[in-house]
Amino acid sequence: MRPNSQALKHKLSHDSEREFGGTLGAVCIPIFLPLTVLFLICLSRSPEASLFQWPPPLPSADQLWDPLAPVLLLGWFALHAVIYLMPLGKVSEGLVLRDGTRLKYPINGFHGLCISGVFLMLLLGLGAPLGYLFELLLPLAVCAIAVSFLFSIYLYIRSFWAPSHALALGGNTGNPLYDFFIGRELNPRIGDFDLKYFCELRPGLIGWVVINLGMLMKEVELRGSPSLAMILVNSFQLLYVADALWNEEAVLTTMDIVHDGFGFMLVFGDLAWVPFTYGLQAAFLVVHPQTLSSLKAAAIIALNGIGYYIFRQSNSQKNQFRRDPTHPSVTRLETIATATGKRLLVSGWWGLVRHPNYLGDLLMALAWSLPCGFSYLLPYFYVIYFTVLLIHREARDERQCRAKYGLAWDTYCRRVPYRIFPYIY
Repeated sequence: MRPNSQALKHKLSHDSEREFGGTLGAVCIPIFLPLTVLFLICLSRSPEASLFQWPPPLPSADQLWDPLAPVLLLGWFALHAVIYLMPLGKVSEGLVLRDGTRLKYPINGFHGLCISGVFLMLLLGLGAPLGYLFELLLPLAVCAIAVSFLFSIYLYIRSFWAPSHALALGGNTGNPLYDFFIGRELNPRIGDFDLKYFCELRPGLIGWVVINLGMLMKEVELRGSPSLAMILVNSFQLLYVADALWNEEAVLTTMDIVHDGFGFMLVFGDLAWVPFTYGLQAAFLVVHPQTLSSLKAAAIIALNGIGYYIFRQSNSQKNQFRRDPTHPSVTRLETIATATGKRLLVSGWWGLVRHPNYLGDLLMALAWSLPCGFSYLLPYFYVIYFTVLLIHREARDERQCRAKYGLAWDTYCRRVPYRIFPYIY
């Protein structure tokens, strides 16, 4: 018998565990993370580029604003909204929701990347100064942060008109600050336009590639040609983004889509944090050029290749098993039965560590930083931050799986004792 809406609302409000430090985190993170984005951009272009520089390099008011920035940012969002709505690629169904329905999603993010690439090549052919993105980084970041706050307010307000079954399990606590931060509604949509899914892989992720290209063109303006270090950073990160979009369907089974509400945490992460901090190495190299030998470059390429192979193979194995456990590529793998009727993989990549995809991700993150040399800590901010993020995410996943699978999860943990790093953690 299906519980009534009041009972469900009570369950959602009181039975969910608060993440990210609860109310304190919900107050501090929306203040300090935007300031961190601006601080890192300023730091990357300062001669010292020291995380411990005091006083820190503070921008002037005119460096924070350029009337071109909001035009470019909103035009970029509009371009990708149009591509999202175009009848390109296939349409895929997400996982079953609590009310028994499955939402449909257009799988055309890779088309968006390709169309963006053609558009950028046309601009370059017409002589557009893409290197000017280096000067626009701070104003663009300010605009992205402002849009993140405004969009999050809209999402929070509209969530009160959503039916109870459409709310995220952890985002309806009754605490306005926390619910605004974590997100009340699981899959907010305007008609068939899924707002969370659109933001997850499109304007911010592809925008990251565009910003990187702008940094490369700025280096061409300054030095006549791009450095090997800049080419490696651009190539590695383009591969990462292209892979995410080529395998876009896999995002439908991730924690962000399946579990987390769409609030400030994901909005800011998608639209501001990813494009302006994940490509910090390229911005750093504009002001702090590095020389790479062929041997060092080959070693870094090999490291990125190993990380990518682990990341892609483990993710593909997991996604195939989730979507079709009878597929020949996964039927030979050993599994453990759970009380929910689902099974847990305990062989293949998922018998090595509990999150082999995180291991591959971190190896790639290190490869992105190594072209920047060892004289500065700043280019390694991403790999340090990402290590902390993935360890925290793994802990969240651990709690959810233990609550969901019970004794079967304990059995799995005994079979696969290491979480991310074999024989270490």
